[in-house]
Amino acid sequence: MKKNTHKEKYYLTEVDKIEHSIYCHHDLMGEVFIDSHSHKKGQFIYTEGGVVYIKTGNKTHFLPARHYMWIPPDIEHSIYPSKPEVIMRNLYFPVESTDAAFYQSVGIYPVNELLWQLLCYTRKWEGDIFENDEEKFPVVTAFKVLLAQISTDQLMLTLPRPKDPRLQKSIAYLNDNLDKNIKLTEIAAYLGMSESSLHRLFKSDVKMTFIYYYMLLRMFKALEYVLEKKYTIGEIALMVGYSSLPTFSTTFLKILGKRPSEYLQGNRIYVK
Repeated sequence: MKKNTHKEKYYLTEVDKIEHSIYCHHDLMGEVFIDSHSHKKGQFIYTEGGVVYIKTGNKTHFLPARHYMWIPPDIEHSIYPSKPEVIMRNLYFPVESTDAAFYQSVGIYPVNELLWQLLCYTRKWEGDIFENDEEKFPVVTAFKVLLAQISTDQLMLTLPRPKDPRLQKSIAYLNDNLDKNIKLTEIAAYLGMSESSLHRLFKSDVKMTFIYYYMLLRMFKALEYVLEKKYTIGEIALMVGYSSLPTFSTTFLKILGKRPSEYLQGNRIYVK
């Protein structure tokens, strides 16, 4: 993927140039990625048209279309779109002494109709918004207040990145063979380990079992396939190793809050 000097300047200099402003930026990602960086302002990031991968610390977050992520101030993060057509909509807010605890934690949430309409209202805006701007400032101020009030359904769309080279190797193997239903026994044999040792390694390194990690990996990839709109739900189930469509759909619902078919509905994209 390629960098874009305009985006690099925007991320590294423009957002925090004026401490007390609220900064607004909407952009088609194209074939770019944004290197690790941080802001002194809290970031609201919404995506349309695909999945955006956001890395913080030792975690990879999967931000799907029609959802947003809140990134608190001073959190190092990098951003990778799943495809060039992804659109990101960003609002950056200064830290306030009255901020609720909500604004201190990273989280991914669905966007409801009210939030969506307010966000659409800002889609032609660009740059700093000040308190004396009678058109824009009340809108973005209300927008921030609403985040904490309506964002009650946080989605765990996050995978920890393992530190142990053996787990890194096993996860690369899983990614290369997602169309198969791989058992712990197979991974253990691939690594030359016992099942019990591999089970303990998963628990100690990524703080979850192999089965749960594998399920999340499959569902997040399935979500990416769903949003591409190139395959049927049945085809996607097989592509991530599920021979039973009902089992796949139920697991998808459990992890992502909606069935695969629901993610295909109402995908309204407004270009800048």
